[in-house]
Amino acid sequence: MALTEQTRADAVELAGRYPQSRSALLPMLHLVQSAEGQVTPAGIALCAEVLDLTTAEVAAVATFYTMYKRHKVGRYHVGVCTNTLCAVLGGDAIWDALSQRLGVGHDEVTADGAISLERIECQAACTHAPVMTANWEFLDDMDVARALEVVEKLQAGEEVFSTRGPRIGTYEEIERQLAGFDDGLYGEGRTDEKMTAGLSYAQQHGMAAPAGPERSPLAKTEG
Repeated sequence: MALTEQTRADAVELAGRYPQSRSALLPMLHLVQSAEGQVTPAGIALCAEVLDLTTAEVAAVATFYTMYKRHKVGRYHVGVCTNTLCAVLGGDAIWDALSQRLGVGHDEVTADGAISLERIECQAACTHAPVMTANWEFLDDMDVARALEVVEKLQAGEEVFSTRGPRIGTYEEIERQLAGFDDGLYGEGRTDEKMTAGLSYAQQHGMAAPAGPERSPLAKTEG
């Protein structure tokens, strides 16, 4: 895969969505990843050119966030949460089983290019611990057997669905969606009682967030 004129046109469209074009940098980095499977020097140069930034400014952002990859990942990038709650509920065991079965460690890719693994600090989904993701789609309440089944199906090219609804697309497909382009799956996600427990409790007990401080109107200046 390589950057194309369509990629450039999509980048220009992204830049036009924001009052300040540089605000489009994060989604634009996802766009170049969707085109090349990683953030390449060519992708950095494209972002810099479209957004009127230096390549150093773009590279600084691309190397700050772990969601942007400077090397190829698998067609399915699998993240296993090993933060405290997930770890004690089975996350460490899941990681060990996947790493052993696939023969790869953190940020490594299987020889066939199908799966890459990443240890995730937190996926903000503690209600369904232990959790893992495949191309950022959630797989909740996992155990070793189910985790192995998921990666084996993905490696074999079989269709797998997130426990929250959507089909798990390839890395390139999901990166394009994260860039802000419709993948046709809107509305297929779902929540459950665990996710909305706090909201339900607040509604049942008439609870609401306190009002914020009053803000005085901005004073107009002359001249």
